Amino acid sequence: MSTVKRFIAGAVCPRCAAMDRVVMYEDEGQQVRECIDCGFRDVMASEPETRELETRVNRKAKAPQATEAQPIRFYPNPKLSSKKD
Repeated sequence: MSTVKRFIAGAVCPRCAAMDRVVMYEDEGQQVRECIDCGFRDVMASEPETRELETRVNRKAKAPQATEAQPIRFYPNPKLSSKKD
C-alpha cells in the first residue's frame, strides 16, 4: 500500500527555505512533513483535544423560577385623554 503525499501550498522548508516543496503524509499514525529538495523530515506533535470554552451560548440554561402572580393596575394617562370644550 502506497502512502499518499500531499503538497502544502505556500509552505516553506525550515532548513533550505524552499517554497512549495514540502509534502505532508501519515506514517504509522503520525503526521509527517518532508521537504523533497533537501530531505528535511519533521514529525508533527499531536496536540491533546482542548475543551470548548464556556460562553453564554453553550451554558446550560437554569430552570426558570416560579413567580407569584400579581395584579396589574392601569391608570389613565391624563395627556392622552380627550379634551371636550
